[in-house]
Amino acid sequence: MNPSTRRNAAIVLLSWLCALPVVAREPEPSWPDTLLARTQALAELQTLNADLLSHSSATLTLERWCGTHHLAAEAKIVAHRVHGADKPLPEGARAHLAIGPDEPVRYRRVQLACGDMVLSDADNWYVPARLTAAMNQQLDSSDVPFGKVVQPLHFRRQTLSVELLWPPLPDGWDSGTPLPPSSDKPLTLPIHVLQHRALLYTQDNQPFSLVIESYTANVLSPVHAEH
Repeated sequence: MNPSTRRNAAIVLLSWLCALPVVAREPEPSWPDTLLARTQALAELQTLNADLLSHSSATLTLERWCGTHHLAAEAKIVAHRVHGADKPLPEGARAHLAIGPDEPVRYRRVQLACGDMVLSDADNWYVPARLTAAMNQQLDSSDVPFGKVVQPLHFRRQTLSVELLWPPLPDGWDSGTPLPPSSDKPLTLPIHVLQHRALLYTQDNQPFSLVIESYTANVLSPVHAEH
């Protein structure tokens, strides 16, 4: 292959790579497997959980969390749409949403990322008839986080359940249960560490969205990896 042909091939390849979609990666935080690190991880998860429970928008809470914990150069949450087959409504969801069996419901799945750190995988079922036409159009055609799109509704959030998917310390750790021994290996973290199920309500107390948010291990501050 002559130099001119190689140069043209390189230009074509570079153009193709630039056209590929940018997907947020999911780096695994590297924490030492020590009692101190486990205690710090538990404290961070409890603090994040309290923040999420005390604010209506998980998106804005994550944005503040990202800035406070320096998870990215810019504390801005971006929603990366995950396209594919719709998930069916969870059992009992129509009763939670106060809708009949034939009321249309739309499904939206996104990854909420700060920089290139995916902080949450969010499944969202919502009633389009309870949103404005502009909101529905934006949800259909953009990657703007759901919480930001519906913010003009001044909605409130009711948490249905909270589950700690990864307990850094065993149950009863503060009342005599044996603690895990420290090791010289990194702490093994699952992809998801915390999950919330919640309903969103309009100002008129009408439910319009069921969300299941699964928070990733990336919510834990990477600074602790240096301990």
